[in-house]
Amino acid sequence: MWDVIVIGARVAGSSTAMLLARKGLEVLVVDRASFPSDTLSTHQVQLPGVAKLRRWGLLDRVVASGAPATRHVVFDQGGVVLDGHFPEFDGVDALYSPRRAVLDKLLVDAAREAGAEVRENFAVEALLVADGRVEGVRGRHQGGTAATERARLVVGADGKHSLVARTVGAATYYEKPVLSMCSYTYWEGVPLAGGDIHGRGRRAAGLWPTNDGLLLSFIAWPIDAFQAFRADVESNFLGTLDLLGEAGERVRAGRRVERFRTTPDLPNFFRVPYGPGWALVGDAGLVKDPITGQGIGDAFRDAELLADAVAAGLDGQPLDAALAGYQRRRDQAALPWYEFTTELASFAPPRPEQELLFAALRHDQAQTNRFLGVVTGAVPLQEYMSPRNLARILGVRGMARLALGRLRRQRPQASLAEAVTDA
Repeated sequence: MWDVIVIGARVAGSSTAMLLARKGLEVLVVDRASFPSDTLSTHQVQLPGVAKLRRWGLLDRVVASGAPATRHVVFDQGGVVLDGHFPEFDGVDALYSPRRAVLDKLLVDAAREAGAEVRENFAVEALLVADGRVEGVRGRHQGGTAATERARLVVGADGKHSLVARTVGAATYYEKPVLSMCSYTYWEGVPLAGGDIHGRGRRAAGLWPTNDGLLLSFIAWPIDAFQAFRADVESNFLGTLDLLGEAGERVRAGRRVERFRTTPDLPNFFRVPYGPGWALVGDAGLVKDPITGQGIGDAFRDAELLADAVAAGLDGQPLDAALAGYQRRRDQAALPWYEFTTELASFAPPRPEQELLFAALRHDQAQTNRFLGVVTGAVPLQEYMSPRNLARILGVRGMARLALGRLRRQRPQASLAEAVTDA
């Protein structure tokens, strides 16, 4: 019997298996795919995720793969363009956008090296359940005979349409509707000094360097425009690039080298991530819109949290109590970014404080760099948007204008004097 069976060997599953095996547990990880292979992805490993790769001893492998370090970022929202660098976070100062065929293979290899058994081309057909408790899996290798494996814990790292979650009836919460659709492709011959983040009304785009000298171009539209988008994917994609001005012109001057990958399947929800004999990690347990590019970093964070909880729960501490702690820590870390991400993905007009903030940041390079730290998850969002920090950036006049905007949303005829008094 295994200590843990992990279903799914991409970023969440292989990371979890590697960390558990490094703790001395007997781990089996299975996946219907073989590696290297591709999957839909925003590609970005934000600074907190890069810091974990460094701590795990894997960042050098990402660098050796040819995935470029991205330190310089242009944040262009049409009226305001911010240009800066990420701040240092836990010894790293750059994000990376490796192809998933590269990153996933690297993590699968690391899980094997740690002592986990990895079975590729193995499709799980059902969970073994007895008296309400998950006890293992039944599946088969591609073209092979059925096999049964048992474990003290089965971890679903099998994505947003998780078989584990479906079988055990894992409840969802904080659920929000699908808000956007996305599409991306790759280009060669496009010079780019770093990364670009663009917003144009109800359109968003990201431009990031990836392996083999290619540029990844990612765009998002509101979900209510999906049918219009897919009626002519290429024309609509290129039309979105045209909204970006000079950046879009540079991309279009390059040569597109791969097909468009497009999906409207972008749900937003948390799932209860544990129960008798089972746990969830990665998109199986928490998924949000990709517009902020946080998914890989979320998977790394939750792999660490889950591995720590499982190791404690299989080594004396009651497992259910340890997994309950995993859920609490995951939700505490994830919820602020979940709310921020779903707000962005709704394509709502910028709030007054955001417009004031962007205008002020144009004249403050240090705070611009800290804001880019927020975008990559290195600077806590709540800390940056706190009244004290906003006052530091906006000054007295800016805070008065902010207070007036808030007051007028409640009382349209409010005066500046009233706003200053209320502030």
